[in-house]
Amino acid sequence: MKSILVVGMGTLGRCLAQKMQELGNDVMIIDKDEDLIQELSSVFDDAVAGDCTNPDVLKSIGVNNFDICFVAIGENFYSSLEITSLLKELGAAYVVSKAKQARQADFLKKIGADEVFFPEREIAEKLAIRYNATNIFDYIELTSDCSIFEIPIIPEWVGKSIIEINVRQKYNVNIIAIKSGQSIDPLPGGDYRFQNDDHIVVIGKSKDVFELSAKTIR
Repeated sequence: MKSILVVGMGTLGRCLAQKMQELGNDVMIIDKDEDLIQELSSVFDDAVAGDCTNPDVLKSIGVNNFDICFVAIGENFYSSLEITSLLKELGAAYVVSKAKQARQADFLKKIGADEVFFPEREIAEKLAIRYNATNIFDYIELTSDCSIFEIPIIPEWVGKSIIEINVRQKYNVNIIAIKSGQSIDPLPGGDYRFQNDDHIVVIGKSKDVFELSAKTIR
């Protein structure tokens, strides 16, 4: 369990804070909108109304006691810069800040952000990959040319085992899980026999997975 601070209760901040709380972490949220904080106080035990560009506000909550501080402000980049800088000055252990473009990320890193994320860009890239190729259900980029994909199986695989199909040698991908409905079988053995509605979660070079996914059209 980690101690988490989320600054900024826009859509991103709320979703991030809720998920962190669902995962069993101690979460404090803060936003300058008092009405919004009052509304969210029924969901979060630690909900604080305050302007985080004011050093006294951040000092009062003891930012050095959190494992991670997220700055999820998107509309006012100057405020994001100021809050990121103040968090590091006040001893925050690890600060993760939101950016919309590379230039913003450069500034955030220069004034102390330990990590910068681009939610809009990441979503756009994920959608582009998913809908550019055939039958891509999910996608996680690992490097520029290697990713994890969820795709359906080729119809001819039904009833055959992983060993029989020789997936790794024939298609240059590794199967890391089998997904059937809502259940997932991680690291299936070579004797696993495919069923009609199975999806496979594979790791490999994107070009190889795209070629494989094109063969899955039913």
